[in-house]
Amino acid sequence: MADFYDVLGVERNASSDEIKRAYRKLARELHPDINPDPVAQNRFKEVTEAYEVLSDPNKRSNFDRGGQGFNFGGAGGGGFGFGDIMDAFFGGGGSRGPRPRVRRGQDALIRIEIDLMEATFGSDREITVETALVCTKCTGSGSSGSAQPTQCHICQGRGEVQQVTRSVLGQVMSSRPCANCQGFGSVITDPCRECAGDGRVRSRRTLKVQIPAGVETGNRIQMSGQGEVGPGGGPAGDLYVEIVESPHEYLVRSGDDLHMALTIPMTSAVLGTTVSIETLDGESKVDIKAGTQSGTVIPIKNRGVTKLRSSQRGELFVHVEVVIPTKLSKAEEELVRNFANLRGDTAESAKVDNRENGLFGRLKDALGR
Repeated sequence: MADFYDVLGVERNASSDEIKRAYRKLARELHPDINPDPVAQNRFKEVTEAYEVLSDPNKRSNFDRGGQGFNFGGAGGGGFGFGDIMDAFFGGGGSRGPRPRVRRGQDALIRIEIDLMEATFGSDREITVETALVCTKCTGSGSSGSAQPTQCHICQGRGEVQQVTRSVLGQVMSSRPCANCQGFGSVITDPCRECAGDGRVRSRRTLKVQIPAGVETGNRIQMSGQGEVGPGGGPAGDLYVEIVESPHEYLVRSGDDLHMALTIPMTSAVLGTTVSIETLDGESKVDIKAGTQSGTVIPIKNRGVTKLRSSQRGELFVHVEVVIPTKLSKAEEELVRNFANLRGDTAESAKVDNRENGLFGRLKDALGR
């Protein structure tokens, strides 16, 4: 069983007010209406169970003696539920009061795909989102015309009703949200035909989002106040635009650096040459030195991706692969044999390479040895 004191982050001798403040702080961060993350929802259940036990003197005493307390939502208490959660969110003493009709809306998430060019230099994009907006017919009130909500005749405006039940512990009084007004304490007698009394409607709209240079897959851009409008026309949550970067045709990104493979013929590697390559900045020249070996990496500064929140850029690494011909004409084969004879290259010329800066060293690096 979890240590409920650790769950709430309080000392074992914490007062009831300290426990309530700790739970209120955590609940505001983790409540599903505010944080839709499944991990946060599970955490919210844990802190709510901890608060249920530690806020009740009998359950807390039983827990301190090594007991299990009571299962969340089980028999024996009945007094902790919706009302206690509302108490933790909005404070209050003996009377918790009705739920507010006007509440903050949820955050929204949309994913957009960008290419490497946009990720490197940034761009402005227009996106279409469908979210809850304030109902223009009732301006968020939920009522048709000038009609105002009337006090609920069941709960008399309290938003909750009390119920007495018998249990093994005797008579237990519990509170629950009023079913007639859904806990609001008032009833909209003439709801708006457009939004059915919710004060908001779903609609499509177009927004412009600025994609900063240096973003990559998984990064999120926060657009404050562009998420879901809350019930009753309450303030909107935030919109998060998540970036998905599409693969490039021949460039591979690694952080702020780019990598590309360049194949050259054997003669170019032997004699050296200058090759034109296409980068994100246009055409660039790459000098291939005479005697370049297959696997050589040539760095080009400031041709990588722009670093996020900086004007600096990474490097472009050109990986050279020397292509050895597999088929030779008789004339070509004769020329190669003459070349080998001139160099004195024979089968006896082959030897084991154990140099750290040679193929042996690259092999060790590749194998992680």
